[in-house]
Amino acid sequence: MSLGEALFTAFTVPFMARALLVMLVLAVVAGIVGVLVNLRGLEFISDGLTHAVFPGLAIGLAVAGTAGLLPGAAIAALVAAVVLTLLDRAGVTSDAAIAIVLTAAFSVGVIVVSRSDDYAGELEALLFGRVLTIPPEEVLPLIGVCAVALLAVAVTMKQQLFRAFDARGSLASGDSALRLDLLLNGAVALVVVAAASTVGTLLVLALLIVPGAAARLMTRRLWRLFPAAAVFGAVCAWLGLAVGFAASVGGGVDLPAGSTIVAVFVGAYAVVLGARWIADRAGDRRQSVTRAPIEPATGASSPAGEGR
Repeated sequence: MSLGEALFTAFTVPFMARALLVMLVLAVVAGIVGVLVNLRGLEFISDGLTHAVFPGLAIGLAVAGTAGLLPGAAIAALVAAVVLTLLDRAGVTSDAAIAIVLTAAFSVGVIVVSRSDDYAGELEALLFGRVLTIPPEEVLPLIGVCAVALLAVAVTMKQQLFRAFDARGSLASGDSALRLDLLLNGAVALVVVAAASTVGTLLVLALLIVPGAAARLMTRRLWRLFPAAAVFGAVCAWLGLAVGFAASVGGGVDLPAGSTIVAVFVGAYAVVLGARWIADRAGDRRQSVTRAPIEPATGASSPAGEGR
């Protein structure tokens, strides 16, 4: 099966249709939230939150099986978001706070998973996701988690942007820095929860960071960043699933779905980066030609009155 055929026919299969629905919703929401993460420079905090969900996933799996993954991850991520925000407000440097939360959370998760009989299999599922085996009953909860994350940033969008560009001005206007930081970190945590159930905890960061970074290359208009990131994420998720399906069905190559999606995200970012570089170089050349001094033609007659 060719990639062109897989782009449409692959999603007539029920498990592929479920994966596409969840990934489209997740990619759009992650792209929008990721723009704020990019503007605020919170990529490292997002990395800490991606690892903080790991013990929640592990404990949820140990207590209630696959049905416990989503609530366990949600509780762990929201607790980590609050802890990171409070540590930052307490004066602990952000890098130190993230390192403390990241290492503590990940070590607890590994300890919990190691108590399982199928240690290797369960660890692989938590780290690399299970986008193609999402049960039908988990689709709506995952979409609900994404919707709550989107709502959290939508209702405070103007204040979040004000804080991103002028933190002091935001405080002077009466905005609560603690409330805005908690809401943004909470939205990031919820996106991480949904993504951890699909592409795994190790690859979540790509869904949050790459669309926003690509949007910054695609447009210089602030309000166009959000639709650009959302469209970029949705198209890459669709292509990633189609590539994996075409490779496995048509080429006999079994590619991990989550890793394939992330690889498409990164590859698409490289294409956008290359296109922006070419456009900038072409713009520089046009400007140099426009600004070049006009040389008088050789042998041209002297201006009237010259030499008199």
